[in-house]
Amino acid sequence: MRRSVSITVLTVTLLLGSGTITMGTKSVLASAQQKTETTEVKIDNFSFGPATLTVPVGTTVTWTNRDDIPHTVVSTDGVFKSKVLDTDEKFSFTFSKAGTYPYFCSIHPKMTGKVVVQ
Repeated sequence: MRRSVSITVLTVTLLLGSGTITMGTKSVLASAQQKTETTEVKIDNFSFGPATLTVPVGTTVTWTNRDDIPHTVVSTDGVFKSKVLDTDEKFSFTFSKAGTYPYFCSIHPKMTGKVVVQ
């Protein structure tokens, strides 16, 4: 009788322990799915590429100057503003709210782009 009670207790303990492991795995998976996205915009030949970018809330956008002259990335409504970016320099901004964010190069104002955050 004692032996069957011990086996039952051991079985219950193992089942409860495996349930905890499974729940822990689900938490890890949920955390991985909440990871922020990163998207790149290339600055080259006096243009932003892509000119219009659509991303989910929480995405970090990184602009990289691939041109051989300096450029900036400036939001028309003052939400973000880069320093002057020389060749291969980068600027990043994380979009935490939905909306449309037009931007331009303050050195070359005809260079424009837009980030749509959904």
